[in-house]
Amino acid sequence: MIAYLNGKLAYKSPALVHMDVNGIGYEVQISLNTYSRIQGMESCKLLTFLQIKEDAHTLYGFFEEAERSLFLLLISVSGVGASTARMMLSSLQPEDIQRAIMMENEKMLESVKGIGAKTAKRIILELKDKLKKHKDTGIHLSATVNNTIHEDALNALITLGIARSMAESSIQKVLKSEPLLQNLEELIKKALKTL
Repeated sequence: MIAYLNGKLAYKSPALVHMDVNGIGYEVQISLNTYSRIQGMESCKLLTFLQIKEDAHTLYGFFEEAERSLFLLLISVSGVGASTARMMLSSLQPEDIQRAIMMENEKMLESVKGIGAKTAKRIILELKDKLKKHKDTGIHLSATVNNTIHEDALNALITLGIARSMAESSIQKVLKSEPLLQNLEELIKKALKTL
C-alpha cells in the first residue's frame, strides 16, 4: 500500500523514526541496520512495508531493497513475526542472515534473541530454496562484500581447474566454520585444503 516514504527525519532512535512527508508525520519501525545507515542524515527515503493487524497498523522502514526483501522472506516463515524479523536484522547483517540460511548455520541464527533451535531449523528449511531461487534468477538480495569474496573465490578455484560443485562446497565448508572470514586469499587457501 505504501511503497516508500521520502522526507525529513523529525525524530530518530535505533528502533523507530518519525518521518515528516509534506507535513504528515509517519512513525516507522526500523532495524539497527537501517539506523546505522541513516544516523547522520537529516532526510532520506525509506522503503516500507505496512503490516495491518486487527489492533494495529505498523509501518516498517528499510534503507535498502535487500533488507526489505529479506524481511518479507523472514515473516513468510510460520512462527516468525515482524518483531522477530526486525530483531534478526538488528542483530545480524542481512548478508550474514542469508549466509547462515544457505549454509544451514543454525547456531548463527540462534544467536539472535528470541530464535530457538526449532525456529532456526524452520527458517533454514523454508527459506533455503527461496534464497537459492533468488540467486539463480540473478536477483541478488544483497550485493555485498561477502557475496563478492564468495564469487571471487569460486571463480579463482574454477580457473584453477576445480569443478564448480566441488569448489562451491569447499568454500561453503570454510565459511561455515569461519563465517566472519573476509580475506580472499585466505579463503581460497583454506578452500583448497578442504578439497
